[in-house]
Amino acid sequence: MSTASPTAPGPRPTAERRVRTIRRTGLSIGVATGLYGISFGALATASGLDVWQAMVLSAVMFTGGSQFAFIGVVGGGGSALGAALASVLLGIRNTLYGLILAPSLPRGGLRGFARAQLTIDESAALAASGTTTEEKRAGFWAAGVWVYVFWNLFSLVGALAGQFVADPAAWGLDAAAAAAFLALLWPRLRSGEAVAIAVAAALVALVTAPSLPPGLPVLAAAAVAVVAGLLPSRHRPVHGSGPRTGDARGAEEEGPR
Repeated sequence: MSTASPTAPGPRPTAERRVRTIRRTGLSIGVATGLYGISFGALATASGLDVWQAMVLSAVMFTGGSQFAFIGVVGGGGSALGAALASVLLGIRNTLYGLILAPSLPRGGLRGFARAQLTIDESAALAASGTTTEEKRAGFWAAGVWVYVFWNLFSLVGALAGQFVADPAAWGLDAAAAAAFLALLWPRLRSGEAVAIAVAAALVALVTAPSLPPGLPVLAAAAVAVVAGLLPSRHRPVHGSGPRTGDARGAEEEGPR
C-alpha cells in the first residue's frame, strides 16, 4: 500500500487566473478609453482634417494627449510646426514608459515594433500592476491592443459624425482637448511641488496666449516644467542622508516619492 501523499496543487492555476483577470481588465480599459476616441475624431474633422487624415493621425501617432494637442493647435490656426512640437512634448512620457518596461518586453523584430507603438499610459499602467514577467506582458499587450482597436474604431465613428457637426461647442466637443490634458495631469498632482509647477505653467500659458501664435503658449508652459526638472529639488535624497540601511521603519515611513 502506497503511503505517498497526493501531489499538492502548484501555483500555476492561480497564476493563470491572474493572467486571465489582467486580460479582462485590458479589454475593459480598451472599451472605456476607446469611447473617448469619438471626441477626437469629431474634433479632428471639425477642425479641418478630413476623415482619412484623422484616421492616419490616430493610427500612427496613437497617443491621446498628443493627438488632442495637434488638432487643438491646428484648429486654433496655429502652424503645423507648433502642432508637431506640442505633440512631441506630450509624447515624451511614452519614451520613459518604454525604458521602465524594457526588461519585461521584446525589443526587436515585429513584436518590438508593436511594443513601441502600443506603449501608452494604459498599457504601461496595467503592465506595472503585474508581479511577474508573464503578468506584466499580459497586461501590456491586453491594454495596448484593445485600446488601439477601440480607439481607432471610435475615432472613425467620431470623424464621420464630425462632418455633420457645424458647431463643436454645441456638443461640448471644444472642451475635449482641455479635459484630456486635465485627465493626464490630475493623477500626478500628489505633492506641493507638482501643484506649484502646474500652477506656474498655467499662468505662463494664460499670460502668453494673447500675444503668441496658437501652439506657442503650450510650449512656453512646457518649458516651465523643463526648467523645474533641471533645478535641484528639496525632496530628492542627498547623497549620504536619509534612513540608514538597517532602519526598516524609517524606510517604510519615507515611502516612494
